[in-house]
Amino acid sequence: MEQNPAVKYRGLPVVALVGRPNVGKSTLFNRLLHRRRAITDPTPGVTRDPVEAEALIAGKPLRLIDTGGFKLDREGGKDPSLDELDELVVAKTLETLERADLIVLLLEAGELSPEDEEFIAFLRPYQNRLLVAVNKTEGGRREADAWNLLSFGFSGILMISAEHGDNIGELEEAIVSRLDFSKVETGEAAKRPIRIALLGKPNTGKSTLSNRLTASGASIVSEIPGTTRDVVEGSFSWKNRDFQVLDTAGIRRKSKVTENIEYYSVNRAIKSIESADIVFLMIDAEEGLSDQDKKIAALAHDKGRGIIFTLNKWDTMPKLKNTFEAVCDRMRFLFGQMEFAPILAVSATDGTGVDKLLDMAVKIYGQLNIRVETARLNQALEHWLEEYPPPIGPRTRFKVKYGVQKSANPVSFIFFVSRPQAVTEAYTAYLRNRIRKDLGFSLIPVNLEIRAAGAKAGPSAASGPRGERRRKG
Repeated sequence: MEQNPAVKYRGLPVVALVGRPNVGKSTLFNRLLHRRRAITDPTPGVTRDPVEAEALIAGKPLRLIDTGGFKLDREGGKDPSLDELDELVVAKTLETLERADLIVLLLEAGELSPEDEEFIAFLRPYQNRLLVAVNKTEGGRREADAWNLLSFGFSGILMISAEHGDNIGELEEAIVSRLDFSKVETGEAAKRPIRIALLGKPNTGKSTLSNRLTASGASIVSEIPGTTRDVVEGSFSWKNRDFQVLDTAGIRRKSKVTENIEYYSVNRAIKSIESADIVFLMIDAEEGLSDQDKKIAALAHDKGRGIIFTLNKWDTMPKLKNTFEAVCDRMRFLFGQMEFAPILAVSATDGTGVDKLLDMAVKIYGQLNIRVETARLNQALEHWLEEYPPPIGPRTRFKVKYGVQKSANPVSFIFFVSRPQAVTEAYTAYLRNRIRKDLGFSLIPVNLEIRAAGAKAGPSAASGPRGERRRKG
């Protein structure tokens, strides 16, 4: 079960899942969470960054971490960049060991590899915090071989199958019995965190910005494109506001995505838009915009999320007068329907502009959660109709009866009219722009639906009567 979103936990014990690549750590992580959070694939080394989540295990809240596979054997110089990446993954795993209250070592039944044996030897100083589980023993498979692992001095082992669920309940009970929950505090969350998703092409600085915001090294930073695979979550506070940041995999053109792993990574990145309030669309200031940036912006826009065009690596740009204005003009030209979205220049490396970025995020979040009273909306509507009356021709005539706000975050309005089919895109755009200008939604996308007068405003009318139209902007 997932943590109740209405409850905020503090002081949670930390449980780390460790082991060599492809032993089933991510499958176990998802099993314990009761949802698919980490990417699983037969390819060794899929998980790179530690992936964290809060979970209820045997009725107790804790923080669970899926670590990258501990590889003591490198690629042997075949590709120096992969050697470097392996080193970074191992370093992150070691950092996780230091902060974990309990370490679950996952092994596989059968003959251990030299890598397993070296890792077991490495973990001896952590013996008092170690719990050993032997995976892939579904239906009693290879249990006799698994018992031989006691020769390594373990006080006990648990036979499990992460994929099939065998003995997972026993593992959960064993985990909980080894932890101290006395420091856990609960309380109703007065304000839920502002959720930010970092999206963009590979190597635009998403992980660097994530690490700066969270004052951590949670995300691996490397020049190698595609380093981040899972969505890496972190949290931080800024001016008494809590934030949650989602560092995602870089999104490339579909034709460039050749691995199953990258396919799942990209899908997770896109899905993070649904979980976020605001998208920081990370753009390399030197490289400029790409078609992928337009597609990401369109996805965020269609979901009604706040969007900030974040020009990263601005410290590398030439110090010429009006450079920023010229870049903004070009972006406004390319994103004609998103003139509301702020454009900010930052350097994730040295922190320049990050404070303005967060201030803007707070403003956008405030607008996303504005609710306009129906009476106030219709008073404003009356004024808008006087300033720009609907057409009066026999085929173009329609009357706007009244309007309601359907939802906040995402912001959506419904206007009920006599003849929906007669309402032009231009008039819809006029009404949407007046909503933004007069009602406080200047920085966010606004969804405006045109419905036939007499249609219901609730979710049950989603399919609507004949002639209903939906317009977003």
